[in-house]
Amino acid sequence: MLFRNQMTLSKILIANRGEIACRIIRTANRLGIKCVSVFSDADKDSLHVKMADEAIYIGKPPAQQSYLIKEKIIQSAKKTNCQAIHPGYGFLSESYEFSQLCSKNDLVFIGPPWQAIRDMGIKSTSKHIMSAAKVPIIEGYHGEDQSEERLLQEAEQIGYPVMIKAVRGGGGKGMRIAFSREEFIYQLQSAKTEALKAFNNDEMLVEKFVEKPRHVEVQIFGDHHSNYVYLYERDCSIQRRHQKVIEETPAPGLTNETRRKIGEAAVKAARAVNYVGAGTVEFIMDPKQNFYFMEMNTRLQVEHPITEMVTNTDLVEWQIRVARGEHLPLKQEDIPLNGHAFEARIYAEDPNNNFMPGAGKLKYLQPPLVTDKNIRVETGVEEGDEVSVHYDPLIAKLVVWADDRKSALQKFRYALANYKISGLTTNIPFIISLCDHKEFVAENVHTDFIPMHRDELFKTAKEPIIGNEIICCALSTILNYEAELSKNYSNNNLVGSMIPNFWTNNFAEKQFNLIFNNESKTNAKVNVKYVNENNFELNLNGQTHLVSLNILDRQARLYQCDVDGHRIKLSYSRDQETGMFSLFANDRLFEFKLEDRKYQKEQNLSLGDADSNDSVAPMPGVIDKINVKAGDEVKKGDPLVVMIAMKMEYVIRSNRDGVVKSINCSVGQNVKKSHKLVSLAE
Repeated sequence: MLFRNQMTLSKILIANRGEIACRIIRTANRLGIKCVSVFSDADKDSLHVKMADEAIYIGKPPAQQSYLIKEKIIQSAKKTNCQAIHPGYGFLSESYEFSQLCSKNDLVFIGPPWQAIRDMGIKSTSKHIMSAAKVPIIEGYHGEDQSEERLLQEAEQIGYPVMIKAVRGGGGKGMRIAFSREEFIYQLQSAKTEALKAFNNDEMLVEKFVEKPRHVEVQIFGDHHSNYVYLYERDCSIQRRHQKVIEETPAPGLTNETRRKIGEAAVKAARAVNYVGAGTVEFIMDPKQNFYFMEMNTRLQVEHPITEMVTNTDLVEWQIRVARGEHLPLKQEDIPLNGHAFEARIYAEDPNNNFMPGAGKLKYLQPPLVTDKNIRVETGVEEGDEVSVHYDPLIAKLVVWADDRKSALQKFRYALANYKISGLTTNIPFIISLCDHKEFVAENVHTDFIPMHRDELFKTAKEPIIGNEIICCALSTILNYEAELSKNYSNNNLVGSMIPNFWTNNFAEKQFNLIFNNESKTNAKVNVKYVNENNFELNLNGQTHLVSLNILDRQARLYQCDVDGHRIKLSYSRDQETGMFSLFANDRLFEFKLEDRKYQKEQNLSLGDADSNDSVAPMPGVIDKINVKAGDEVKKGDPLVVMIAMKMEYVIRSNRDGVVKSINCSVGQNVKKSHKLVSLAE
């Protein structure tokens, strides 16, 4: 489409899903622009569909059959009379072919020109362009010869360790580090397989890996009138599997001179490709604050809200205004840098199981209370929604601002501790342990932070000791649950009566056996004696405690448990299927159940330990490759099956030596967590 000055945009289609679609809708609606969402079968009841003015069904859950089908997106926009398409991030946002297709169909692509997407999307091409533009780069091999022999030869010449990266990659996918010649080919093949699945292209580049680097990126913006600005930097060094966990701005410890130089280098990069719209130039920074171009993301970044917080801007609004042909709202000298902001990506994943992604229903979801504009919860899900195996396991982004880093970090941690989710394991306890680590507090951040401090971080993130106070809180929630089932509570004040419907008239002492869902399966036998309407005596471990539970806000499920005069704020939920209670108290989640209740169910599924005959799926996913057949001899650690989950590749290996008895899955099959994949003979 030819650029037309000051065009009108009254209706746009959002070619995305989840939190970013919701984010775009909020700004567009504020500007008086109608929004059309698209959705797959998995998203038919999702929040972004409910928020939109209209929504169009585009196909089955796999992205290749819905969100990645360019023609369906274009047809949906034409059908609903949209003038523009906003791609969000991921999916088609960095597809220059899709941008071209928009132009051919007289639709505005709210993003950069297709030529810029193409040139910056191919890493080898972008490196050449950046070198010519005098933007600092790390030397490496970006050639067309993609044979294993040539890539190995280049790695040997560069010197280990080397980074193997997908030429069309992003988001940490198709990226591996090889520390020696012996592991290079394996890492190369693994990166190629993942890249092919994620980007339909397995071309690789090889470059020197900078040890203990920082990942510092710069937010830039350009318009159709050759104006460019940078909106300062973000530090995204805290990562797992090359994917960001915590982002912050400004980057801690950066000198004003480095801040200016890296910002100006990012603008040089944008000018070199005639960039228009929002973009992020990513740099690797060494301990001496030397920085080198890594790649450019030609779209809005996941972490853009922290930039908005410190510059008092709305970057989605800027995108729309630039797409309409307007000048940038601010000149470089007018862009403020105020305070400090953090963002955490709240994922459905298990940090204690190598950050294995999860999928399933969000059975309880209570975000922290947003008391002012300095806390944002960016999400695309509601309680009861499913985190699908077909998409990224992001539940929300928690964004916090304060006057300085120390204040922001304290506020950030408090908000994290008050983010309550059950039904799925999340990374919240792990993020809290990151916030508490003395080196993170001291601003000593780098991309090796999590591996370097792994033992301390995971020790802190482990389940806390379950003491008498927590057991009393747990028992009080059971009594409250039973009382509310029988509607036997007072309605004339916030303090409810807790006389459960199973209590007899003589109020005799009763015993409960609580089993906690922690590693040691803590068992607590509690004798309970009714005292009066809202007070009970609990006897456990030879000690007697006077306990009551006050209802602070029944709708928000917020309570206060009094244990011998110590009042503890808590909330809880109960899983109707398993009977498991989830208690949120003292900044932690405790899961427990009653041993003697008929509604309790326990599933004891083998997880493929050393004595098991079965190798099982560690999470829901799609079977991509089966490496063995019945009758094959295997050794412990041999790769049996390759799964794809949350767009990442996972290799399922044999847990012992043996002979394959049966293959219990097929390529392309969707399997649930704990599905038996391969069985070995006895």
